Amino acid sequence: ADLAYLVGTNVGGAISITINDNTTGTVAILPATALTPLPNTSVGAALADELQKAIRAVGNAATDNATVKFVGTTLQVTPGANTPNAAILLTGAAATAARLTGAGSFNNVQQYTLGVGAAFGAQAGAVGGANGSPPNAATLIGSYSAKTGLYALRDVDLFNLLVIPRTAQMDDTQAKSVMAAAIAFCNERRAFYIVDPNPSKAWNDIGAWVSSLGISERNAAIFFPHVQIADPLDGFRLANMPPSGTVAGVFARIDGSRGVWKAPAGIDATLTGVQGLAQTLTDQENGALNPLGINCLRSFPVYGRVVWGSRTLRGADQMADEYKYVPVRRLALFIEESLYRGTQWVVFEPNDEPLWAQIRLNLGAFMHDLFVQGAFQGKTPREAYFVKCDRETTTQNDINKGIVNIVVGFAPLKPAEFVIIKLQQMAGQIQV
Repeated sequence: ADLAYLVGTNVGGAISITINDNTTGTVAILPATALTPLPNTSVGAALADELQKAIRAVGNAATDNATVKFVGTTLQVTPGANTPNAAILLTGAAATAARLTGAGSFNNVQQYTLGVGAAFGAQAGAVGGANGSPPNAATLIGSYSAKTGLYALRDVDLFNLLVIPRTAQMDDTQAKSVMAAAIAFCNERRAFYIVDPNPSKAWNDIGAWVSSLGISERNAAIFFPHVQIADPLDGFRLANMPPSGTVAGVFARIDGSRGVWKAPAGIDATLTGVQGLAQTLTDQENGALNPLGINCLRSFPVYGRVVWGSRTLRGADQMADEYKYVPVRRLALFIEESLYRGTQWVVFEPNDEPLWAQIRLNLGAFMHDLFVQGAFQGKTPREAYFVKCDRETTTQNDINKGIVNIVVGFAPLKPAEFVIIKLQQMAGQIQV
């Protein structure tokens, strides 16, 4: 064909090239007669070379570096633009007569687009999806009876840490409602809730913000500030993230290596994967926040980023609560849950001295094992813990009602200064 007259136009991401015959209305073919299919000879290669030159002469981003190859018995035309939707269409009567279009030719994009792409060739015009809306307070809380939201954890036999990072992106009213529901559920399940701070608060504002929430609870702690982590969805650029997930990882690591009674803070409590902190705190600022029960995340030249505080939301100095510290409260929760599960066998036993003696023996062995591991203060078991289950804890009136009362004490901070846990078994249930 006479390829000197080609007109290129943009058509929905593809370049349409019309081949016009500028002579007598006939089409000159290389060689002189139409050959279908093209022979695997120098004729096909020559036609490919001529067609490539003509296409590149059109002057378009898709045609400037276009290539035409003779493959088998066909011509393969590839656009020069390195975009998924780029394509070159050969149209016009001359192109048809030259066997460049028709039943034997196929058009397609050079690569398929991930997501929404142009409808061309074998690629259909995809419809973009919807990312939806971030969950609000009602969605996160859910329904207790339907076991939705955080109450889906009702189907989980045991969990002891709860984090809800989404609260950091909520307004204070919604965040407060989610936190209140989370803490109430943790109290029911003997779990511990790690609270995320408002990312807009500076160190001198966070204390007032925590007070405004009204959630001074033993089964919760807050850590400040946000952490900076490489975001894989944004080219691994640093992004400020709520700290609860990272801190929960520190809790789990310390629990496994040292025990639940070890404070998840200090130079061993490194924040793995954290490359920075949203705010850098000084010793003076740390010293102002710690007495308020706000645990700081710090960055030190030698140790890197670490947890530098371990107080519950009842940890403010002015509260003087026995569960001021996270490890004390979590150790108590651990003992409560262990005793709850470990004494269910007594439900149908006769409520008398042989049963009480067996309870003292079993629970005493459990507590002594913790003492040997270093969970309690004191040089002797008498200074470290006690288990009491006898006629003083279970009166005749309790016996008549089928109740057995158990009192357990342990010394988490000072020898012989006991934190008391009381258990009561009644009608097939054990209540703490």
